Amino acid sequence: MHELFDVEPAKVQLDAKLIDDLGLDSIDALDLVARLEQLTHEHLSEETLRSLRTVDDVLTVIQGMLDKIPEAPEMPQPPEKEPERAR
Repeated sequence: MHELFDVEPAKVQLDAKLIDDLGLDSIDALDLVARLEQLTHEHLSEETLRSLRTVDDVLTVIQGMLDKIPEAPEMPQPPEKEPERAR
């Protein structure tokens, strides 16, 4: 929020209202949505967009989007090498 909208970091609190406390306008809201969709490759529904009122709302949506991403399969570990024997 700080970097994207030049908001003072101290103002970015969970209960901060995007419009009233952080000064975001409708163009900023569209930028935020575009950025979220770009980062997650997910489309946000109108209902979800209307629910974004606070920083906590945004984080909740991000967490929900991340929860949909399947976890990467665990990479197989190479077999352990046996210690070389002294000759």
